[in-house]
Order: sequence, then C-alpha cells, then structure tokens
Amino acid sequence: MADIDPPVSYDDVADAARVLSGVAVRTPLLENRALNEMAGGRLFFKPEPLQVTGSFKFRGAYNHISRLDAAARKAGVIAYSSGNHAQGVAAAAFYCDTPALIVMPEDAPEVKKRGTASWGAEIVTYDRYGSEPREAIAARLAAERGLTMVRPYDDQLIMAGQGTVGLEIMEQLAEQALSPARVLVPCGGGGLTAGVATAVKHHQPDAQVYTVEPEGYDDTARSISTGVRQQADMTTSSFCDALLAPEPGRLTYQVNSQLCTGGLAVSDTEVTGAMAAAFGHLKLVLEPGGAVALAAALSGKLDLATGVSVIVLSGGNVDPALFAGNL
Repeated sequence: MADIDPPVSYDDVADAARVLSGVAVRTPLLENRALNEMAGGRLFFKPEPLQVTGSFKFRGAYNHISRLDAAARKAGVIAYSSGNHAQGVAAAAFYCDTPALIVMPEDAPEVKKRGTASWGAEIVTYDRYGSEPREAIAARLAAERGLTMVRPYDDQLIMAGQGTVGLEIMEQLAEQALSPARVLVPCGGGGLTAGVATAVKHHQPDAQVYTVEPEGYDDTARSISTGVRQQADMTTSSFCDALLAPEPGRLTYQVNSQLCTGGLAVSDTEVTGAMAAAFGHLKLVLEPGGAVALAAALSGKLDLATGVSVIVLSGGNVDPALFAGNL
C-alpha cells in the first residue's frame, strides 16, 4: 500500500461518516427468513437503492465535493461514469452549489441519464467502444474548463465515503450483539469494496470480505488471486453495466489485495434470479450490478451455513423495461 499517500484508513472512513451525517441516508440492515432458507445461512442485507440517487455512490461523491475550496466549487467538477457515480456526483454538486459536467457512455441506461440530468448536471456522451477512453475525454474537458476531477473509485475521499457503508454495517450488527463472518460486496473499480473492507476489518479483523463481479469482468478477483492487476475481458457481454470496469483501480487494488479474502463471479442468469428474489422477498428493486452479491449468495458460490453473512445491495437504478423483462 506504499503508493497510497496517505492510505485510506478507518479514521478516514469515520471522518467521512461525520461529513455525511444528516445528508446521506443511513440505510437499514435487513433480514429475511425466506432468503435465509434459500441461501442456507443467516443473511443481512444493506440496501443502498434507498440511498440518495439510488446507490452508494452519493456517499463518496459528497465526501469529496463538500471538501473543495470555494474557488474549486465555483469552477465546477467533472466525472466519468456509466450512471451511478454520475448521479452521485450530480446530486453532491447540487447540494454543494457546484456546477457538474458528466461524461457518460451513449448506451448508459436512460434511467441513469435522466437521473443525472435531474440534478442539473451537463452531460457529454461518448462511445464506450470507441478509440478515446472516457478518462482521456474527461481529462481534456477538465483542462479546457478548469474543472476538478471526481474519479469514480481511485480516490482516497471516494473510498472513505463508500466505506461508511461498512461502518454502518458494523454498527448495526453490534446493536444486535452480532458480528459478520463474511461480507459480499459488488465490485467494479473496487472503491466500495476498499472502503467497506477498511471499516469491517477495523472492527472485525477475522471477517472475510469477498468481491463479487460479473463473469468476464472478474478482474479484481483474478488480481487478488494472482497478486498482479488483471484486465477484464472487454469482449464479454454483461447487463451489469455498473460493474464493467476494464481493470481494478491502482489504489483500490492495493487496499483490496491486502484486505479481501478473494473474489467471486456470477452469470447474468444468476443475477436475474437475484433481482427477482430481492423484489419478491425484500420488495426492493435492484439493478443488475446491485444484485451480484445476492446472486453469489443464492447460487452457492460460498458456504454460508456458519456465522452471519452481510450482502451489500449496491444500487437500484435500472430501466423499468429491463427490470420487468428479467422478472
């Protein structure tokens, strides 16, 4: 973790919790008998679809943008995202009275484009499969307009903000005199996992933290296994649009390689089943990427029979037609 200066720490997460208090939703921790029986163990669910903008991303975005100085706030911020980080940045910028420019793929779900625009952000679209990567597009626009970049995961303040999910999990379990044996976290670039793992391992060092990714995009799992950052198979298709990062972040990988036990991969079919199960038993709408950890639990990727397992449900921003077509 030598390249992280300074490394994301539990103190960073606790400080983010203070910044977010009264702004972000302290989402509940849910349990459901039917899902326990389906998974063969005791599960608790952290439902971030109930968060501002419908995903955990608001936490990190607000933790970052709210700390900008007056000049940077006035100039504005820029982000690149397929949708959830876009909405999180747009909402955080709205609350901080800061202009926001968001670089989004042309094929991003319409519900995410509309959600981003509803907070007053300007949207610039790009071809996800084109020659100019989104990072380069955003960097060029940031330089041209004097904007502050708010990266989706490879940022200390972003990781710390997302870590408040893990901090709340530990506090909410402690209220029931419980602690987790394992935590399953949806993983794209790795910021949510890094923050959650930092908080969970601080309180419960022997807890196991697993990343969960779509098949073909399990680059973090393979990176943890091999000890070297791996690329995703970008030729593979998946409807988990929120988790299609090309590789783990440099900073997030350094954290996750130290704190995570391993990684799991799930198919679109398994994700579809998880979306239906969440809707039927928890009455929650999950987007595909938000359902991958539940998919891993219900499809037997791990033995969950002993101890308490926490399943992070990371977001619920899904186009109605896609959701209805997969139930």
